[in-house]
Amino acid sequence: MKKLREIHLYLGCLFAPILIFFAVTGAWQLFGLHHARKDGRYRPPVAVAMLSAVHVRQHIAADGPTPLRYFMLAASFGLVVTSVLGIVMAFRYGRSRRAVILSAVAGIAIPVVLLFVYR
Repeated sequence: MKKLREIHLYLGCLFAPILIFFAVTGAWQLFGLHHARKDGRYRPPVAVAMLSAVHVRQHIAADGPTPLRYFMLAASFGLVVTSVLGIVMAFRYGRSRRAVILSAVAGIAIPVVLLFVYR
């Protein structure tokens, strides 16, 4: 288990910056803050528009793999691996298995319910 904690630690440190980047840029995209309004009342800062473009496929060269594309793929795998390791460690080191199970079920159920209610 000590080795799993160490793997979790280093993968988390490696991929945390890109995951935070995607979380932040995705969050402002939820509210359309990366697009100018047609009536001209809002223009996004240049940095917001530029950083948001990473979420859009045409910003990353579509004509073949790029190092950035491979790093983003690795980051997605890293997120999955570190999340699974985090759940394993929660079961192993947490005070209450029931609380871990309830939290994991809630983490699945809440977005699923919201998707069906607000689609």
